[in-house]
Amino acid sequence: MAKTEYGLQMYSVRDVTKDDLHGALKAVAEMGYRYIEFAGFFGNPASEVKAWLDEFGLVCSGTHTGIDLIRPDKIDETIAYHQAIGCKNLIVPGADWSSAEKLDENIALLNEAQKKLAAAGIVLGYHNHSAEFFPTPYGKVIEEEILARTSVELEIDTFWSFNAGIDTIAFLEAHKDRIRVIHLKDGFAAPAAHHNFAECRQGVVGKSVGSGEAPVLAVREWANRNGVLMVIESEGLDPTGLEEVKRCIDYLRSLEA
Repeated sequence: MAKTEYGLQMYSVRDVTKDDLHGALKAVAEMGYRYIEFAGFFGNPASEVKAWLDEFGLVCSGTHTGIDLIRPDKIDETIAYHQAIGCKNLIVPGADWSSAEKLDENIALLNEAQKKLAAAGIVLGYHNHSAEFFPTPYGKVIEEEILARTSVELEIDTFWSFNAGIDTIAFLEAHKDRIRVIHLKDGFAAPAAHHNFAECRQGVVGKSVGSGEAPVLAVREWANRNGVLMVIESEGLDPTGLEEVKRCIDYLRSLEA
């Protein structure tokens, strides 16, 4: 059986990337990660980043790019950087949903940016946390609003959906026409008392894949069956980011033995 190729969200090794993005890419490539999802470039020019990817046989499967960088005054620069590194997927990793006005503004921005990105050959996606699945104080469920009012792709973070009490596999299956990449992630969920928009991250404990209580095996099986790329994200830096993501891929490879 062919090995599954996994991606890595580089936020997982933020203790290294902030000073040495080149070294971090080299280390994770040597572990066996094939795809890279960036979480910032730390001032490194696109030409160097592309050279590093090529040097280590890596492919940029996407970026986490803040919503401010797809505003009209920034989007051309953002597009140029993505094109220079060969990245065709830009994922917004959350936004300020604190008011109905912010909701409308963000939805409009996603829709306008999507058109310009698509014209440049770049797909726009949105990455959830847990709050998007709970009613806001003004009565809206953000994930439902994104589904109904945009056509952006969904990068489902399967730990954060699990933490929100969502049947993650059912959600993935229901919306698979808008899902090409997910986050495979593990940890221990917030206590039920915190299952609301404001508090849903309180008490969460991130763990390396295979050492928490999220439905990792079921998610992995679904992704393999549907040809969906799995990007690993592990937030604990336990005791370092590189050691944590090494445990993740070692665990995943053990499932193929």
